[in-house]
Amino acid sequence: MDGALWMYALLALTTAPPLVPNAALIASAGALAQEGKLSLPLVLLVVAGSALAGDALVHGAGRLAGPRALRRLNRRPRRRAALAWMAARMHSHGLPFVIGIRFLPSGRLVGGLAAAVVGYPARRYLLGAAIAEAVWASYSVALGYWGGSALHGTWPSLALGTAVSAVVACVAQLLTRLGRPASGPTRTVARGPAAAGALRSGARDAVPAGSPPTA
Repeated sequence: MDGALWMYALLALTTAPPLVPNAALIASAGALAQEGKLSLPLVLLVVAGSALAGDALVHGAGRLAGPRALRRLNRRPRRRAALAWMAARMHSHGLPFVIGIRFLPSGRLVGGLAAAVVGYPARRYLLGAAIAEAVWASYSVALGYWGGSALHGTWPSLALGTAVSAVVACVAQLLTRLGRPASGPTRTVARGPAAAGALRSGARDAVPAGSPPTA
């Protein structure tokens, strides 16, 4: 039981902060749940819940550091353009965009900070983040659970979980790139009170209406 508690704690500690690579650990937890050594519902709850808690902390940090974050982002044109593009998408597409951005590389960190800086409603952001984390936790744990059963071992499921997580990130990035139009009119896309502050600070970047700038 002590070992199980340590595993749950390790899952929470490595899942809550963004940019911590723990796909192998989550797959391992799924495999252990398949063997009966961990509770599958509890593993899902810990993984999804700690990820959502991390998203909430990132969003809260973004709200507290709003003006300072804007000043740092305004130093580089690409970052200003990326913020403006993201602000427009959040306000025009809402929850689907908040959910989708979680599956892009660094999406948890960038999405949470951007939502706070551009003034996107916190409740709606957390709702979208909760849906995204539930989906992510389900397939991430399932990879280890079913992989451990089919491949008869924890290590194969670790490799499978890491590989599939990488594939998902690559596919999300590819879909984003394919969604860029070849050409089109430009417009200023910053919206919301915080984004308006960015514009007053010099973040008047006109970017293609449908293309995500690279940070």
